[in-house]
Order: sequence, then structure tokens, then C-alpha cells
Amino acid sequence: MRRADRLFQIVQLIRGRRLSTAQFLAQRLEVSERTVYRDVAELMVQGVPIEGEAGVGYRMRSGFDLPPLMFTHEEAQALVASVRIAQPRLDAALAAQAENALSKILAVLPVAARAAAESLAVYAPPIEFDPGTRARLEPLRLAAEARRKVSLHYRDLKDSDSERTVRPLGCFYWGAVWTLAAWCEAREGFRNFRVDRIQQLDVLDEVFRDEPGKTLPDLFRQVQTERAQAEQRPQ
Repeated sequence: MRRADRLFQIVQLIRGRRLSTAQFLAQRLEVSERTVYRDVAELMVQGVPIEGEAGVGYRMRSGFDLPPLMFTHEEAQALVASVRIAQPRLDAALAAQAENALSKILAVLPVAARAAAESLAVYAPPIEFDPGTRARLEPLRLAAEARRKVSLHYRDLKDSDSERTVRPLGCFYWGAVWTLAAWCEAREGFRNFRVDRIQQLDVLDEVFRDEPGKTLPDLFRQVQTERAQAEQRPQ
């Protein structure tokens, strides 16, 4: 990679994250950390508003922007593939926005790149979600983003009904079903709820804050710990 291209990539990586360490940048660019330190110093001399220091991490000062980006043929194809695969699996509102975003990107591509993207031989057939699942995905997604608690009437796989108040953390697609990962206040623990088993939901006005032990990163750490423990058990 030419140094000019590497400097451009460093700017893109730093501006796309809250904090980027030299180790992260070196791994992504396949160079040494010493090279990253030297390149960042050069960018700062040239006036790029990078904040931070070696050993801590770097971030871009707010207000910095670059001219619109152009995509390579392969990058444009990757965007088309991503939208085609994701769109049938998203709630209606998000699927429409994905289509709008892709249309805007394709509209500004050079003719050759646009033709390569639109002719990509990768497709995803429609998925027959029950109307209730698709209708519930959007309010659950928005509630997780807004940090608003949700009241659920849930029927589990044994057809047992329960009423829950949960902190929605994220929606996950498993190739066949959507689930809601949440902190359940009734059970005082993380729970996964199949969206197609939710009988009724109400997004509450009550807003929750991230608390230690109750966040999505905490859930990921718990899953990783349980997986590691399972792998260590005698077979």
C-alpha cells in the first residue's frame, strides 16, 4: 500500500471510531505500531485535527469532514450484497431506508462501478415472516435505541404465558427467527425472547440507564464465559 493511501485509510479508521489505538490501526493496516505513530504525527503536522497520543489512542476532533467518497467496484458490490441479503429480514421501515441509502450511493457512482454493482450475481429470496414479527421488530429496535423499557406479554415454547418488564438491548436474527436480548427485571437476569412468541408489547415512557452487569457488552461477556466453561468440561 502506498503511504498516501495508508494515510487516507488512517483518517478513515480514526474518524469512524470513538477511540482508535495504535495497535488497532497497525493490525488493520498490516504495519508496525511505529509506522502508525509516524504516520499519525505526519497527519497532525499537515493539519488533520487528530487528538490523542501514543499509548492511549486517537480520535478525530468534531467538525472534521472529507469530500464525498468514491467506492471501488468491489466495495459497491459489497454494499449491494449487504442490502439484498439484509432487506428481506428487516422491519419494513429499516428495509425501506436501506433501499433509499443504496439508491443514493448507486446514483453517484461512476457508470462502470454502478454497472458492476447492479449486475452482482448474489440474491436473497423473500422470507415469509408472520406479520406480527415484522410489526414488532420496529418498536423493539427503536425502544432499544431510545433506552425505553418494554412491557411484554410472552408465551414460551411450552405455551406458558408471563408478563415481563424488560430493558431491550438488541434484536438478533438467527437465520430462522428474530430474538430480543434483554435484561428481565422479573428474573433479574439476561433473557432472550423470540419475537414471534411475543403476544403483545407496550413501549413504556420509563427510560433506563446502562448499569454495570446489565448492558449488552455484559451479556456478550457472559456468553463468552459460559462458552469457554463449556469447552473446558470433560467430554
